[in-house]
Amino acid sequence: MSIQGTERPAWQLAAAGAIGFVALLWVIEGIDVAASHRLDGWGIRPRSDEGLLGILAAPLLHGGWGHLVANTVPALVLGFLTLATGIARGLAATAVIWLAGGLAVWLVAGDHSVHIGASGLIFGWLTYLVAQGVVDRKPVEIAIGVGVLLVYGGVLWGVLPGQPGVSWQGHLFGAIAGVLAALVVSERGPVGRRR
Repeated sequence: MSIQGTERPAWQLAAAGAIGFVALLWVIEGIDVAASHRLDGWGIRPRSDEGLLGILAAPLLHGGWGHLVANTVPALVLGFLTLATGIARGLAATAVIWLAGGLAVWLVAGDHSVHIGASGLIFGWLTYLVAQGVVDRKPVEIAIGVGVLLVYGGVLWGVLPGQPGVSWQGHLFGAIAGVLAALVVSERGPVGRRR
């Protein structure tokens, strides 16, 4: 139930959601620092039972302030744009990216590794935003996708192995999961047809 005139515009809800998520990341990193980085062990540990729980925790954990700072602006921008596609749709896309990308890392990444960070989500949001306009065939969404690709497209090189200590698997499978999310939550897809 809502009282007339009290509903917030969708862009305000999207902004609040993105800011709230990033604020949560900063609070968790503060707790992790105070706990001598013990929370980082809760990341994705490939093919281990406890590593399955890491699928849920990994995007919330970062390997220090520098790691979190690098993810902050892209998470704000791309998280906002994803939620601006519609709060329910953006949350559904985020869930697909979070779970499918994390599960793929758990299945494929190297043994004796721990994968943490919101980068998988960021790569997923990026490819989701690029793919959704093409999938839905909407000019505004295509324009947003092109803009996102122009601004952030260069980071897609991060899906390739190279830099030690960087989970290229998280980047790669996050990006793949973003395309999957665009198909799943498309207005032409299974979620869109139910709406």
